[in-house]
Amino acid sequence: MREQLNMDVVFVSEFQDGERVFRFVDGESEIDVRIGDSAPLEQSYCQRIVEGRAPELMTNAAAVAAELKLPPTPVPIGAHLSTPVVLSDGRVFGTVCCFSLQPNPALRSEDLSRLKGCARLVARKVEAQDFLDTLPFEND
Repeated sequence: MREQLNMDVVFVSEFQDGERVFRFVDGESEIDVRIGDSAPLEQSYCQRIVEGRAPELMTNAAAVAAELKLPPTPVPIGAHLSTPVVLSDGRVFGTVCCFSLQPNPALRSEDLSRLKGCARLVARKVEAQDFLDTLPFEND
């Protein structure tokens, strides 16, 4: 997905106790994002996107960030795509996001639709894992 969209990083985050915790990360950038890292949710684009205070598709995130007063990032974000991971009971698990350091005017709503499909797959995997974690296993 990251390569198809020409983005630097794609990640899955989980919202947990007011934090955004990175559960999956692919790619590299000047913004060092690693699995297990966390940061206050309020300091993220993710929360604003989930709440509808920022668009899910930003071809030039710097322009949008200035207009909407989004939280500062360690380096300017060029393009940004993000969508919530919504579980079957309606709870928001977190988000699937990708970004690049350069703006990307080629991004379209079809790209966001593909990211939304990825978020639905992530939700199913999360729910399947939660189900497996509840099963009683006997120790041999």
